[in-house]
Amino acid sequence: MKKRLLALLTVALVGSGAVSAQSGDCTTTAALAYDDAKAKNYDSAYPALMKVREECPKYSLATYQYLERAIEYKIDKAEQGDKKELVEELMKVWEERLELYPSKTEKGKVYSDIALLMFDNKIGSKEEQYEAFHKAYTEDKDNFKSPKGLYAYFDLMVEMQDAGDKTLQDVFDNYDRVFTKIEEEENEAAENLAPLLKKQEEGEELTSKEKRSIKYAEINLANYSKVKQAINAKLGARADCDNLVPLYKKDFEAKKTDVNWLKNANARLSAKDCTEDPLFIQVSEALHKLEPSAKSAYSLGQLAESEGNRTKALQYYNEAAELETKPSDKAKIYYRIANNYKEKGSFGQARTFYRKALDAKPSLGSAYLQIASMYAQSANNCGDDTFTKRAVYWLAAEYASRAARVDPSLSSNANQAAAAYRGRAPQKSDVFQSSRSVGEAISVGCWIGETVRIPNL
Repeated sequence: MKKRLLALLTVALVGSGAVSAQSGDCTTTAALAYDDAKAKNYDSAYPALMKVREECPKYSLATYQYLERAIEYKIDKAEQGDKKELVEELMKVWEERLELYPSKTEKGKVYSDIALLMFDNKIGSKEEQYEAFHKAYTEDKDNFKSPKGLYAYFDLMVEMQDAGDKTLQDVFDNYDRVFTKIEEEENEAAENLAPLLKKQEEGEELTSKEKRSIKYAEINLANYSKVKQAINAKLGARADCDNLVPLYKKDFEAKKTDVNWLKNANARLSAKDCTEDPLFIQVSEALHKLEPSAKSAYSLGQLAESEGNRTKALQYYNEAAELETKPSDKAKIYYRIANNYKEKGSFGQARTFYRKALDAKPSLGSAYLQIASMYAQSANNCGDDTFTKRAVYWLAAEYASRAARVDPSLSSNANQAAAAYRGRAPQKSDVFQSSRSVGEAISVGCWIGETVRIPNL
């Protein structure tokens, strides 16, 4: 009782200072409602919160924050047939909060949450549900972050195309929007994660906040990875060369001077490696002639590579990298260049380009995995004695582990690789016999030129 009275007095003081015109009833009702909501006594809090919302909507943002929790609680407890009214009420609460407290409410999150409620509860037609997600994307893309919402946004487009209401090109356009957004979120999470992983690998103590940051970043990366896999599976055969080539071939003559159409066709054919069909050559050459760009240069590099002209291919790929402005696409180009150098055995140059790819796209775990592979292949050549040569495998294991953490879709293979590398590295008895100690730095020579610390085995 004493605690409840204290809460009432506290809110009364806040309420009188912030909204002097509010009646005493609002202050009292709000205090009691907030107290119940804090105690998760939502059945008692709900009617009082609704009263405050109706009689004094501008009293406090807390009214809407607690009301959201109370309605979500009631939705969870409600029978299926009784949920629709509560769901619609929750959507109204979100909309009112956005209207009354726009500076403290993320528009993209509100709109995507509303769209997801419509999707989950089958409110409105598929077109209306899709338009709700599209509103979130177009009006505040930065705050449209929900992995499930992004999947639903694409899923609805595919279902409408299956029903004959949308074209295959509409599906591709939506796929590009969603995939780009997911990669942006992955990169942001990976950028936040990278310095913390480095600190952890070097044996530095992490604060509780930093540990939470690692946990949340890895959860987000795992969720976005699952969504990417799901939308690629949903896209399925729609993006196969058997569908793409006829789609673009029928319009090529009419569109061969249309730069935007050529860009779209080139990007799609290139992404799916439909490079052996004559149409790809026609599209790439027409585009490069009209408007030399990263995309057209990259496509011509693919053509040169398929013809076995690796030198010419690298020239085109480097040109493409210089012209490209989109980080994820620049990373793809650098990665391809790196693969070419790796296949030639030029590991130093390959690593340079894998690192450039990672600078452009920090979530590109496959680049870490490739560097790990090169280190492992070079172990016998990059040490002064047996111990330091085998120590290279610790370094390879670190890179493989990092690949798993920034790109969860690779976690199984990357963790297996890391375990295999650790198995080849010096064991506890080897460290003891070498008179070395845990944490001691081992300099790795030759082209690698890095330092690795002896782990706590």
